[in-house]
Amino acid sequence: MEMGISLPMDNFKYMSVKIKTVAKQLPKYSKITAEIIPFLDAWLLGQEERFIRKVKKIFEGAIVDKRYSIMDPIEVFTKTSFEERNDIYIREVIDLGEKVLKKALTKANWTPKDLDYIITVSCTGIMIPSLDAYLINKLKLRKDIVRLPVTEMGCAAGISGIIYAKNFLLANPGKRAAVIAVESPTATFQLDDFSMANIVSAAIFGDGAACVLLSSHEEDEGPEILDEGMYHFYDAIQMMGFKLTNSGLQMILDVEVPDIITSHFPKIIHPFLEKNNLKIEAIDHLIFHPGGKKIVQTVEDLFFDLGKNIDDTREVLRLYGNMSSVTVLYVLERIMDNQPRKGEIGLMLSFGPGFSAQRVLLQF
Repeated sequence: MEMGISLPMDNFKYMSVKIKTVAKQLPKYSKITAEIIPFLDAWLLGQEERFIRKVKKIFEGAIVDKRYSIMDPIEVFTKTSFEERNDIYIREVIDLGEKVLKKALTKANWTPKDLDYIITVSCTGIMIPSLDAYLINKLKLRKDIVRLPVTEMGCAAGISGIIYAKNFLLANPGKRAAVIAVESPTATFQLDDFSMANIVSAAIFGDGAACVLLSSHEEDEGPEILDEGMYHFYDAIQMMGFKLTNSGLQMILDVEVPDIITSHFPKIIHPFLEKNNLKIEAIDHLIFHPGGKKIVQTVEDLFFDLGKNIDDTREVLRLYGNMSSVTVLYVLERIMDNQPRKGEIGLMLSFGPGFSAQRVLLQF
């Protein structure tokens, strides 16, 4: 009979992953909606008057007061090649990524050498080597740092990056990770495309960068990740994404996206919470990605009777627009900066092409 070694349970410590801090970085150009209208007049010159009025109404009704961009608006509305736009994307993404990572490290009082994992997130341009390689060189991160570039996951990728970092850290106690999301939807604007998908995306999207630092160090504090999960919609691949054309990345955005989210919402939320012995009533902070006006209103309607709000989500959309994967991280930063009470629960949620939903459960 084999004899095993029995260790007292006191020798085992509860392993947790925490979000140490979140930082944001905005591009240098910005315009309020009223300042964009003259650019629309020039762009839409020659189109039917009724169509022009419709486009302006979409911009004015998008509940986005201001949009930031890596390019001057004149550049955005100037016909350029895919190569020229992508070169701007690469240059500016590297700059924003470096700035936001430095800002987050300073906020956490960490040094670049403290990082064991670097995960970079972007879907609005193409670059090889990926952003993480540039950041390793610019900040002189450790030579043995583990890197993971996350592309092609769209708006959901900010939470995807957190999920991947959490799993890295859960398997490796005493380690630290950075998730850097940098997006420029304005770099994907198609000057010769007058489709509703191109127009609506131009009306709701903006550019931005964010960095989340996570840790499995015992001494690091911050909201703990209790659970995470992905939910995939069957037969919805055509709903959202980019088509690679000779002029760049052409937006695919089906008008039925809010409806498909609504139809799946109970399956996305309730089983995930039940797995953690929770109901939606127990959630103190809804940290949701603001996809656009219709999605925000859809989610608000779903939670109205429960006395919950997504005010921070709506406010991020108003102040910055939808910055793809970055946006939900701005919502998280707002909530963390407001210093939730110890023990409060937060639910992060974002949607992206595939079609999929990404979820993270936090305890502050």
